[in-house]
Amino acid sequence: MSRSKWTRKIALVETELTVPTPVRLGVLSDTHALSARSAAAMECVYEFFRRARVDLILHAGDAGGAAVLGALHEIAAVAAVRGNADPLDLIDTLPDRVRIQIGSQTALLLHGHHGKTALATARAAASPDIDLIIFGHSHRPLVEKTDRTILFNPGSPTERRWNPHFGIGLIAISDETIAPDLILFDDPRHLVNVIP
Repeated sequence: MSRSKWTRKIALVETELTVPTPVRLGVLSDTHALSARSAAAMECVYEFFRRARVDLILHAGDAGGAAVLGALHEIAAVAAVRGNADPLDLIDTLPDRVRIQIGSQTALLLHGHHGKTALATARAAASPDIDLIIFGHSHRPLVEKTDRTILFNPGSPTERRWNPHFGIGLIAISDETIAPDLILFDDPRHLVNVIP
């Protein structure tokens, strides 16, 4: 099935998706795009995802506003979950979790705010039938494997807080492999120099 056919079927409010492989995911979280500085950083992220030719963008919560998701949707299909700091319109609309069947691989998208820590929440969600968990909330970029489940937190492209880097991610998925790639940077303008 061509990308244009399956992307039309994806709606932000869905809790389960089916996507054919191979697929290239653009991944981000905690954009909190409310300030002019955040908006400028997001323009760099949008351009990077365009150059990377992602098939699907996953937003792991705290988008900061519907405009961010709309701008991402102009690049590729978008699946998103609500975060604890999202505005009420997104909290009321977006699901808490999205389960995505990507060929023979199963991914789970969540924010990570329903536990002691985001990592603890992701670890608790890991199970033998989930190959990949994408989460956010902590703003801390991470790739970790728990048993057979890959845990992936892209960090934040707009608010690194106490972390040394901003971050987003690319994940290439086929029926045989999941290849996560954290893209870390000190300044969002540096993304123009990253070859996707």
